Amino acid sequence: MSDLNAMPGDGTAQLDAALAAAAAERDKQAAGSSDDEASLDDWAAALAEQNSNETPAPAAAGVFQPLSKVEATTTRNDIDMILDIPVQMTVELGRTKIAIRNLLQLAQGSVVELDGMAGEPMDVLVNGCLIAQGEVVVVNDKFGIRLTDIITPAERIRKLNR
Repeated sequence: MSDLNAMPGDGTAQLDAALAAAAAERDKQAAGSSDDEASLDDWAAALAEQNSNETPAPAAAGVFQPLSKVEATTTRNDIDMILDIPVQMTVELGRTKIAIRNLLQLAQGSVVELDGMAGEPMDVLVNGCLIAQGEVVVVNDKFGIRLTDIITPAERIRKLNR
């Protein structure tokens, strides 16, 4: 243990250094808490802005345009982008349920009864979704389908709700 009174000049210097270090530590802690408070204030401001029902900031306003201002040519160009996407079109004669035991017994020449009746319109599906009904035709020795009924979007939605 050192005696501060033994060397008055050195003791005062040590005391001054200790006081300066303590003051610096106190200032450092105060600055840290103000930084924490400032970051909390930033978060609070951001949350308040998010929860408010005000209009978006001017910087964000230019990102999304209201639908009323979109031109018809823009919509046409958007549709052009998807016109070349391939889809799976299927014509369904009918369906049936069969047990695996009976399925394994099928051989060449076996007949599987379907629920569709002869002369009944066949379902036309696009990616598994019914879009039309039609009848089989033969064109140049190839099968085709003549569409007799197109399913409207409202009918498709109604069938989904059942």
